[in-house]
Amino acid sequence: MTDRADEPSADTTDLSEDGPPDDPGRGSDYDLTEGSLLRPLVALSAPIVFTQLLQVVYNLVDTFWVGRLGGDAVSALSFSWPPVFVLISLGGGLTLAGSVLVAQHKGAGNLERVNEVAGQTLAFVTLFSLALGAIGYLLAPAFLRLIGADPGTQVFTYSLEYMRVIFLGVWFMFGFFVFQSLLRGWGDTRTPMYLMAVSVAVNVVLDPIFIFGFVDNPLFGIVGMRGLEADLLAATGFTGHGVRGAAMATILSRALATVPGVALLFSGRLGLSLSLADLRLERATVRKIIEIGYPASIEQSSGALSYTAMTAIVAVIGSTAVAAFGITARLTSFVFLPAVGLGMGVETAVGQNLGARRADRARKAVYLAVGMLVAAYVVVSAVGVYWARDIVGVFIAGEEAARIVDIGETYMFIVAPTFAFMGTFHVVKGCFNGAGNTRAAMIMSVTSVWGLQVVPAWFLVTNFDMGTTGAWWAIAVMHVGSALIVGAWFLRGTWTDTVVEEEESVAAPAD
Repeated sequence: MTDRADEPSADTTDLSEDGPPDDPGRGSDYDLTEGSLLRPLVALSAPIVFTQLLQVVYNLVDTFWVGRLGGDAVSALSFSWPPVFVLISLGGGLTLAGSVLVAQHKGAGNLERVNEVAGQTLAFVTLFSLALGAIGYLLAPAFLRLIGADPGTQVFTYSLEYMRVIFLGVWFMFGFFVFQSLLRGWGDTRTPMYLMAVSVAVNVVLDPIFIFGFVDNPLFGIVGMRGLEADLLAATGFTGHGVRGAAMATILSRALATVPGVALLFSGRLGLSLSLADLRLERATVRKIIEIGYPASIEQSSGALSYTAMTAIVAVIGSTAVAAFGITARLTSFVFLPAVGLGMGVETAVGQNLGARRADRARKAVYLAVGMLVAAYVVVSAVGVYWARDIVGVFIAGEEAARIVDIGETYMFIVAPTFAFMGTFHVVKGCFNGAGNTRAAMIMSVTSVWGLQVVPAWFLVTNFDMGTTGAWWAIAVMHVGSALIVGAWFLRGTWTDTVVEEEESVAAPAD
């Protein structure tokens, strides 16, 4: 590692400057090493935030349509998603390595290495995802039993069906993650957003069709086309696949983003121009991908495991509590993913500037992002508390709906006021990841979710008999505590070492 990233930056640009029209970026990719920071950071992060929101729309759409089937179906999603999330997170951390390496090599001017590390990241994560998909498919019943689903019940059957379809098509999820990550490091966040928007739009239509078929399909009722529904039923006899249909629709719509995205990486139209030769794995590059990526994999899978553990803790209370937790967790992810998206923008800004030996600009990017996010989340928290009952009620119907909404409303009252702390944690963590200091991010994340959330939740639910309220307070405490931990580490300033080795570095271009 080189220490030159700690040298004072020559950049003294005022953050309020607009900068020249053609600086900071050309086309759809952004160079954050020159000119104003505010405008390119917003322009880079906004599509990431929107893409993250589109990601969570998949879950919300599934929850909305599956919720029309009743409480068992919603509980099945709550049980099935944590194991899927754990295995996806194991491979997802490796995609971060591609983003960091592409960003830092671009910032350092090592453009000949960008395609090589991008191609090998794609190849390595593809192999890894196929292995994880096979493991997940075979061990799905064991995973469900582990988190408290009872074999032989309708909930268990629904959960197993959903999980196995997702695992069969898991590469279509991983492939898009790699595509998005590589382009993010390059500075192009708009292209993944466009592809994801098309994918989500298709999923909104496919979901109710695959779930209900052409029998009492709520979609046809909403658009007032029951006549067409009857004609389609007569022509096809298709009555839907229930909960499994939601998974099928998700995988098919994901494929509509992944396949074109990977093709574009080889086309040369996006700045990156991969060839088949770039897919050939080299020991040194794979070692670097693993070195950067494994802490992120551990961190992400640990977070997913903590969600699994929280589901198991809530399951002690009952299936109604699990359904409420599934809904509120998806609502929270709708809030938390924009923070992750902005953190990814910071990741690129920090990576490019540390690659160009401009640590001061990297720090400014973090302060800007935290300020913007806190201001936005004050408003979001107020909305979440004031309209808590109405928001939760949108996602459930049936006999148990009132009780589920009561539990979800309490969650929003307790957790929503801590959203700004949660957002701060993810933005600052993005700074550490962009610097390649993924081990620090891992340690702080694992400590927070287990030490401040899971363990306290267990004691509050089981020893103090606080029910779901105890679990909700543990989540709130984790949000606040984790923000304080990463903030203290950030102020130490030891995160500014870069990943790009000295012998690989060249002078950054002075655009």
